[in-house]
Amino acid sequence: MISVQDLALGFGERSLFKDVNLKFTPGNCYGIIGANGAGKTTFLRVLSGEIGHDRGEIHISKGARMAVLKQDHFAFEYFRLLDTVIMGHEQLYALSREREEIYAKEDFSEADGLRASELEAEFAELGGWKAEAQASILLSGLGVPEDQHEALMKNVGESLKVRVLLAQAIFGNPDILLLDEPTNGLDLESIRWLEEFLIEFPNIVIVVSHDRHFLNAVCTHICDIDFGHIRMYSGNYDFWYRMNKILVQQQKDEKRRREDKVKDLKEFIQRFASNASKSRQATSRKKILDKLQLDDIVPSSRRFPYVSFKPNRDIGNNVLKLVNLSIGDESGSIVKNFSLSVNRNDKIAFVGREHVSKSALFSVLAGEMEAFQGDAYWGQTVEKAYFPKDSTALFDSSLSIVDWLRQYTESEDETYIRSFLGRMLFSGDEALKPVRVLSGGERVRCMLSRMMLSGANFLIMDEPTNHLDLEAITALNDGLIEFPGALLFASHDHEFVNSIANRIIELCPQGVIDRYMSFDDYLSDPQVKELRDEYYHGHVIAEI
Repeated sequence: MISVQDLALGFGERSLFKDVNLKFTPGNCYGIIGANGAGKTTFLRVLSGEIGHDRGEIHISKGARMAVLKQDHFAFEYFRLLDTVIMGHEQLYALSREREEIYAKEDFSEADGLRASELEAEFAELGGWKAEAQASILLSGLGVPEDQHEALMKNVGESLKVRVLLAQAIFGNPDILLLDEPTNGLDLESIRWLEEFLIEFPNIVIVVSHDRHFLNAVCTHICDIDFGHIRMYSGNYDFWYRMNKILVQQQKDEKRRREDKVKDLKEFIQRFASNASKSRQATSRKKILDKLQLDDIVPSSRRFPYVSFKPNRDIGNNVLKLVNLSIGDESGSIVKNFSLSVNRNDKIAFVGREHVSKSALFSVLAGEMEAFQGDAYWGQTVEKAYFPKDSTALFDSSLSIVDWLRQYTESEDETYIRSFLGRMLFSGDEALKPVRVLSGGERVRCMLSRMMLSGANFLIMDEPTNHLDLEAITALNDGLIEFPGALLFASHDHEFVNSIANRIIELCPQGVIDRYMSFDDYLSDPQVKELRDEYYHGHVIAEI
C-alpha cells in the first residue's frame, strides 16, 4: 500500500498541489489525469522518490518493490534486450552479476564457494532460473521479435526500445508499478496485450496516459489533479468524465440561482435603503448579499473546450464519388486506382499504416494537390472544411489569433469571431497572441475554430487529436459524434475512431478493405483478418 498524507509541492510562488491525502491499495489501477502542466508526471516522480516534496509524508509498505517506466531510451545501449528487461528487478540482476563474477574467478576460494552457495539460494528464491524465459515472454507480448531478444539496445530502433523499457518496468511483478504514457510507440496488438496484463495484475498500478481507451480498459480509479488538489474517484475515465459534466452543470445551475438572488437583493437594497420603514430589512439583506458573495462557488480550473460543427446547409444525397483515382506521378503512385462512394451519413475512418497515402488522398479531396489520374464527382450541396496533419505553414504569420481567424469569414463582427475562439479557450488577451508563437495544441484549437466558423457539411480531418489534451480530445470526440454531415478522418486514438466512425476503410499494399461497421467489430471480424492477410502478403502486417 502507498499512503500519501498532507503532501504539498510548489515551484517558486506556484503551488502545484497541496493537502493531498490518498491511499493506493493492491489490486487497483489508478489513472492520473489533469490539464497540461497540472503536475501528472511530477506526481509520479514524487511517489517514486525521484524528486522531493515540500511537506507531508509518503508511506510505502515495508519491503514493497517499486518499478518505474524509464524515459531515457539510451541508458542501456550496450546491454542485451533480455538483460535490460531483467534489470527491472534490481536485486535479482545484482545477484546475477555477482554470481557470474564469482564463477568467473580463476582462484576460486573457499570463501567464494560459501558466497556462491548463498547467492544460489537467493537467486533461486527470486526466480532467477526463469528470469530470461519470463523476460522473453514479456518482450514477445509487447511485439519485440524473438530474433531481436539477444541484440544490444544500441542496435534496435526507437519503437523497440520503448517496448523493452516497458517490459523492464513490469518484469518480475513489482508490488508498485508507475507508468508514464506506457502506450506511446505501441501498436494496437501490443496495447491490447498490455491492457490484459494490467487487468490481471494483482498489485498497485499508477498510470498517466492520454489514451482514453486504455484508461477505460485498465483503471479502477481516477485521480484528478485540479485546482491544486488531487481528488480520487472510483471508476474509469468515462465514468469520471460523465460524472464531472453533471457536477459542472449542477455548479452552473447553483451559481445562476445565486446570481439571480444577488440581483434581486441588490435591486431591493437600491429601492428601499433610503426608506426609513424598510431600512432594517435592507440592512439584513445587505448581510445576506455579503455572505453570498463570500461563499460563492469556487469555479473549477478545469477548462473543457466546446466543439460543435453546425453546417450552414444540409448535405444532399449526392456527396462524393471517386473513380479510379491515382495520386503520385508517372514514376510511382501513392494511391492507385482508388474508387469510393461517400453517402450523406458516412463517418469514415481511414486506418492502417499507409499514412502517406491517407494524407495524400485527403489533400487531393481538399483541393490542395491534384490527382495523377481519375475523377472526383462532388455533390452540389457539399461545402468542405479540411484539417491537415501539418498546419505549420498556416501559422507563419505575425497576425493575432483574432485577425488570423478573421481571414476565414466574411463577418466583420469581432465579437462573433471571438465567440469561436472562446469556445476553444482563447479568451480575453489570449486571443491577441501572435499565431507564430502558438504551441501545437493551441494551433489545433485554432484550426478547429476555423472549421466551426466555416459552417461546412463535409469535414476532412487528418490526425486532429495530435497535440490535444484529454479534455480537448473528449470535446472534439463529442462534437464529431453530433456532427450531422459527412466525415472522412484518420486518427491513432482507438476510442476516437471506435466512437465516431460507422465505416472503416484500410488502404493496404495490394487492395482496399471497406466495411460498414465499428472499429472494434472491424478488428474482430474474421473475414477482415483473411483479407488483411491477403492484401499484406509479402508485406509487414499494418499497425491499425
